[in-house]
Amino acid sequence: MFQIRIHGRGGQGVVTAAELFSVAAFFDGKYAQAFPSFGSERMGAPVTAFCRISNAKIRSHEPVSHPNVVIIQDSTLLLHVDVFSGLSQNGYVLINSTRTLEALQVEEFCSTLPEGHCRVIPVSEIAMQHLGQPFVNTGLVAGFAKLTGSLSKLSVEKAIQQKFPGHLGNLNAKIVAKVYEQNIG
Repeated sequence: MFQIRIHGRGGQGVVTAAELFSVAAFFDGKYAQAFPSFGSERMGAPVTAFCRISNAKIRSHEPVSHPNVVIIQDSTLLLHVDVFSGLSQNGYVLINSTRTLEALQVEEFCSTLPEGHCRVIPVSEIAMQHLGQPFVNTGLVAGFAKLTGSLSKLSVEKAIQQKFPGHLGNLNAKIVAKVYEQNIG
């Protein structure tokens, strides 16, 4: 089972990202659940959402305290929230940023994970090119799929098209394609 914890700020689509993970997993014939955890529930406040993806029925319903995957939609949270808390030794980390692991000062932590399991991808920049807005949830879902191989690109695209039909879905599909061109897998 993949247990995913997504960190971001209110208004960044953290909850939508968890939903997209679960829908994409469903399209791949897997079981999934997605749920948020809110603090002060205001724009810009730290928000966490969770998702579990499995080939078998999922019986656990508590928040994910020992994730296999941590996704960080806003790298400024690295300074304020213990985003790596409970991450498994073989876990994955995907950070939205244009900065390097060294510049983000997470290289030491990432060196404790298997090689290639800690990646930075400039999803905000990619989203700005295609949407004119720094919405990163679709790009990070695609990044997770590519990095872990646990979801198919087709299922990610279908989930995005279902959530964002029409022109907005097509723009987000371009983000997915651009993410798949990145050196993250």
